[in-house]
Amino acid sequence: MRRVLVTGGSRGIGAAVVRRFCENGDAAAFFYRENERAAAAVARETGACPVRCDVGDPAAVRAGYAEAVKALGGAPGILVNCAGVAHTGLLQDMTDAEVRRVLDVDLAGALYLCRTAIPAMVAAKAGRIVNVGSMWGRVGASCEVAYSAAKAGLRGLTTALAKELGPSGVTVNCVEPGLIDTDMNAGLSAADKQALIDETPLCRMGTPDDVAGAVFFLASPDAAFITGQCLGVDGGFI
Repeated sequence: MRRVLVTGGSRGIGAAVVRRFCENGDAAAFFYRENERAAAAVARETGACPVRCDVGDPAAVRAGYAEAVKALGGAPGILVNCAGVAHTGLLQDMTDAEVRRVLDVDLAGALYLCRTAIPAMVAAKAGRIVNVGSMWGRVGASCEVAYSAAKAGLRGLTTALAKELGPSGVTVNCVEPGLIDTDMNAGLSAADKQALIDETPLCRMGTPDDVAGAVFFLASPDAAFITGQCLGVDGGFI
């Protein structure tokens, strides 16, 4: 049985990741920010332990990680950084607070979690870190500049940290979802969704389970010699 910590685990991709590990018999804890009802539903369904934590706050991350370690009965050997927020609009119209929030959650949050979880992994000479980025971090999205920049930053975090932790037996990889059927994309118009589907060779939206499967693989023994990679889970979107 492995110990797993997933951020953003109360809904969407994060919840699918929690389910996948728990179905495998792993012990999981997950962070959520404020949706207690959704977190409780995931906990009831999976048996995973919910921990309220704002990943954009480094002090909260330290406290949340300690709570997760206690609930799991030891330090997690697998960390999945899935928490994310988006903002749609022109960059020039974003407030300082809006820019800061996107960068804090989508990029700094992953850095804080990695920094906190690394010592135990290095001591164990084993560990898996999987970051959940976005295809927009690779190709960029108009009217989602801060989000695209943060997700591009996850690519740099992944490749650099993989080199730093490789000698300690810890792998670091990233999955980059395309258009996925989640709450984050629920605000897109039918026309906008169809336009993105039309650019996707597999001609459909992805599901949270599609992404969870890739995350699970990268955390598995089958991926023991894979690190520093960014895997597109985007239906072939270029």
